[in-house]
Amino acid sequence: FSPGLLLVAGSFAAFRLLNRGLERLVPPPPSARRNRWKWRNIWTSLAHSALPGTHSPFPRRFCLHPGMSEDLVGTHPPGAHSLVAVSVGYFLEDFVDMLCNQKLHQSWELLFHHSVVIVCFGIAVLLHQYVGFALVALLVEINSIFLHLRQILLMANLVHTTCYRLNSIINLGTYVVFRIATLAWMTRWLFLNRENVPPATYAVGTVGMAIMTPMNIILFYRLLRSDFFK
Repeated sequence: FSPGLLLVAGSFAAFRLLNRGLERLVPPPPSARRNRWKWRNIWTSLAHSALPGTHSPFPRRFCLHPGMSEDLVGTHPPGAHSLVAVSVGYFLEDFVDMLCNQKLHQSWELLFHHSVVIVCFGIAVLLHQYVGFALVALLVEINSIFLHLRQILLMANLVHTTCYRLNSIINLGTYVVFRIATLAWMTRWLFLNRENVPPATYAVGTVGMAIMTPMNIILFYRLLRSDFFK
């Protein structure tokens, strides 16, 4: 087994253990006790978002490793490969958790999303290439912090609070910057570098962007309608 695969397996086990113990660490409020697994699932997702959300962002990474801005295929800072491997382990754990605890018609969108991420990030982990590109993709986790906080506040029945309103505003702002703009930049990079990327990898990346972009635009519309135009 390569170190990358061992790290993926270790990450999967760690997030699984965290998921099992979260109910003791963060007891669900009365309003969330009917859906205890989802309460644990969201807190586990928040824990993952906080990890790449606080360690992957730029401009610090680009300042320390300026070669990344020109080469997202072979150039990446120390620790980036491990961070991507840890994320693969989390997405595998979340995939299994939803598959075991939620009906397929309720979770198929997220399962599909996770499948795309696992394949794309898995290629980066196995080949030790495109790690910089995966690191850019992890910028979306900055928004995921507020997206998961929104779900926690909803489950805790704290919708009509200043905290929820403030989080909704930050959530939409970071959604535009770290999801929609990031995906647009990644799509542009793929198009401009199509001659330098192997056809199979380019096809996987293109299909991934073609799937993720409309999914994120639809989710943005749902958030906007729910929190501001209800």
